[in-house]
Amino acid sequence: MENQYLKQFPDLLKGKTLLYVHGFGSSGQSGTVKRLRTVFPNAKVIAPDLPLHPEEAIALLHSVCSDEKPDIILGTSMGGMYTEQLRGFDRICTNPALCIADTMQAHGLTGNQTYQNPRQDGVQQFYVDKALVKEYRYVSERRFDGISDDDRQRVYGLFGDRDDLVDTFGLFHEQYPNAIHFHGEHRMDDHSFMHSVLPVIRWIDDRQEHRERPIIYIGIETLIDSRRQPTASSQKAVRHFIEKYQVFFVAPAMSVDVSQYADVSAWLEQYVNVPAWGHTVFTNQRYLLYGDYLIEGTETKDAMATGILFGSDTFKTWDDIIEYFDRLGGQ
Repeated sequence: MENQYLKQFPDLLKGKTLLYVHGFGSSGQSGTVKRLRTVFPNAKVIAPDLPLHPEEAIALLHSVCSDEKPDIILGTSMGGMYTEQLRGFDRICTNPALCIADTMQAHGLTGNQTYQNPRQDGVQQFYVDKALVKEYRYVSERRFDGISDDDRQRVYGLFGDRDDLVDTFGLFHEQYPNAIHFHGEHRMDDHSFMHSVLPVIRWIDDRQEHRERPIIYIGIETLIDSRRQPTASSQKAVRHFIEKYQVFFVAPAMSVDVSQYADVSAWLEQYVNVPAWGHTVFTNQRYLLYGDYLIEGTETKDAMATGILFGSDTFKTWDDIIEYFDRLGGQ
């Protein structure tokens, strides 16, 4: 693991249970499990080795959910397919292999296979034949069965924009509104976890705890330089702020050229990514924004938030703004 990216968050998921559902050919000893236990030291992370046969695996997961009542379920790939079917829980499906039988056949995941990580039963080799593929197809086709309106809001799908193994974004998004692209490949690493999964876990934990963080609004003009690249240290600032604040990004509302909406959204998806999803406000009336801080390039008169003028003598750079918020300590 690339440990220089990891950081501990002892207050997130404190005293809670997180169930991790691993992918095909993996185990509860995967690098993702170690990552979760490092980042959330005060959470109980459960990661069972899944049986090879899918009916046995889904039965085991239902039993674990009944016994442990996890606060969050996180599943990757095949585990994302199973996770989607565990109704009634807050869940994150990362690159879910919703059509896993097709994925197995398309990518040579049949015949003799070796588990990628050690398993508690000591088994390292397994064989995938047509009958087993048929079992996976039958279980995966039960996706979306019995979805409630509550489920639709409690399930997030995260889809890597460089995933060359699975692409079920469209299928997922037909059923669930919370479908988000992130920068990453099929296999999660430290970087993509910290920048993509962690923000979603924070949103869920905040909602569960009815936690209200101070709000920072950031004007889009402070983030983009003349070459349409991120201004110096702006990405660092965003990562810094979302640890303690609720962050929203503010762009002008264009009444005629709707393509400009797409342009702004595409820029935010490229350079801010997951933290901007569902946190972008299009308005020409910034004085109506109710929050704690408003970082912008031109001062808004009569604003209902404390104004921070980017580029001013006091806040010439993003590093100056970061230092200011460090002194505030999350207030």
